[in-house]
Amino acid sequence: MIRMNSEEFIKALNHITEEKGISKDIVFDAMELALATAYKKNFQSKTNVKVKIDRETGDIRVFSYYVVVDDYDDGTETTDEEGNIVRIPPEINVDAQILLDEAREMDPTIQIGDTIEKEVTPKDFGRVAAGTAKQVLTQKIREAERASIMEEFQDKQGEMMMGLLAMEDQRNYYVDLGKSRGILPKSEMIPGEVVKMGTNIRVYLTKVEETTKGPLILCSRKHYGFVKRLFETEIPELVDGTIELYAVVREPGIRSKVAVYSNDDRVDPIGACIGEHGSRIGSILKELNGEKIDLIRYSAEPSEFIANALAPAKNVTVNIIDPMKKEALAIVDDDNLSLAIGKKGSNIKLASRLTKYKIEVKTLKQINEEGNKDND
Repeated sequence: MIRMNSEEFIKALNHITEEKGISKDIVFDAMELALATAYKKNFQSKTNVKVKIDRETGDIRVFSYYVVVDDYDDGTETTDEEGNIVRIPPEINVDAQILLDEAREMDPTIQIGDTIEKEVTPKDFGRVAAGTAKQVLTQKIREAERASIMEEFQDKQGEMMMGLLAMEDQRNYYVDLGKSRGILPKSEMIPGEVVKMGTNIRVYLTKVEETTKGPLILCSRKHYGFVKRLFETEIPELVDGTIELYAVVREPGIRSKVAVYSNDDRVDPIGACIGEHGSRIGSILKELNGEKIDLIRYSAEPSEFIANALAPAKNVTVNIIDPMKKEALAIVDDDNLSLAIGKKGSNIKLASRLTKYKIEVKTLKQINEEGNKDND
């Protein structure tokens, strides 16, 4: 029997149990398996080994176990479909077999199929046990920390969190989120924004998953969900359901379109988002590094929704060309053509994504010219 500095071991075990929320039985079971492996490696190659640790004192004992048989069985040989000889291992490992006569020298009442144990604890096993205990405890602490992080963050995917910019390398920023650090790729930053180490930053969690190296938490400030969460943070009516956010589309650093509607005829969804003297939308714009935001009034009527979505263009008339293919023609005057299309077509692209319609924008002059060509 080995007494592996049991007081220190039990003290360390209690610390893990209390601080990390790990079951004592889990640690003891892991210790017994690890010590059995260590015994086989350091003292013999046989596989019929069990290690038992006293849950109260920490005392360690090593046993060889045997199943009583009437004759040794080392397996059988057969042939497969191709004629190759295949060996079928015995049901009981040969190391763990003991003949009935030999077993009855230790226990006269033993029967075929019973299991008998023999203590084989080495005198110098304490050194091996101490090193193994340290490894197991360290591993369990690491596993507990990973489990704790996953428990805290597994429901946070798709949410926004405040963190501290702790580190950076060539490709990423690392955001301290409390129990863990999130990875914020520099490619997921809002174009043009400049940040400083040690400052607080809001991030949107795009992925939370368990990996072999621990929890992976990926963050973004370019994701359209980041804009959605900002609105929910600044506008109480979105949280209590008075107004609802229909959809968000975004060209990071350039423009976002946010479609909202009201469940209360007395509440203007656009006005609620803007806030008194622009206070609410102003806070959101500040966080987005000056990215423009178009607040769009959602309508179940496609032509009206498309006309609204083409903001900042005004006086837009929309004809639904094909409702099945979701194709529409927006007619604007000359002054609003460039606004409707946007720089490099950004506005019409965002409007199409928001409404899920393929939108073509033309002026009356262009339509008349095309009609004249067809007549010719």
